[in-house]
Amino acid sequence: MRYLAILMLAPWLLILGWAYWAYPKSLPRTGSRRAFDAAALLLAAFAAVQCASAAFDTASVPAVGQYGPASGAIWQQVLPALYGYGACVLVLALALIVRHLVWRPHAR
Repeated sequence: MRYLAILMLAPWLLILGWAYWAYPKSLPRTGSRRAFDAAALLLAAFAAVQCASAAFDTASVPAVGQYGPASGAIWQQVLPALYGYGACVLVLALALIVRHLVWRPHAR
């Protein structure tokens, strides 16, 4: 159950990773840019898994009462998904900015 949230979020994170890899087409596709992109994608995946795992540990599980668990146990899956998604998007957004600053076409 620990990685259920990130597993269910994985298809969308793969789409974001593909979009980061494929666009923008106006930037030059050099070996150093591809190495930077691969490192950024690996870092984004690592950050998503680590943040989701940390969020799973911090999410509080409601106590079981007389009539079963109280409402709110869903947050043990929602919180890791939110943290994992946020970490992945943050790393990719920062990488987009750095990539644009380093490999942008120079005006002549």
